[in-house]
Amino acid sequence: MTNSLQPTRRDRFLPAELLGISAGLGVFVGLIVLIATREFILAGVALGIAFILSLVLMALFALAFKPTAAEVEDIHEQDVEAEEKAAGHAPHGDAVKPDQTDGDDREPRGH
Repeated sequence: MTNSLQPTRRDRFLPAELLGISAGLGVFVGLIVLIATREFILAGVALGIAFILSLVLMALFALAFKPTAAEVEDIHEQDVEAEEKAAGHAPHGDAVKPDQTDGDDREPRGH
């Protein structure tokens, strides 16, 4: 595996960063609701909703960024392999030779 495909430190810590920011937003909303209403249950519900909502939205925004050159190359390789599979060709030249078929050349019948 080449060094260009190794994840950077920023890429490895992105999930922890998203969780930390979401937790901070959740605690902030929870404290605001607690100060305003003085009900712990309502503050906890607000904290949970704010945490989950901010986590989902930030993860969606993180997915919206453009892929890097290495990611684009990997996506292209996967597309080529999928097209070869769909066309009936085995990837990497492992195609079935005509004399290796089972000899049944009839067309499939519908039921």
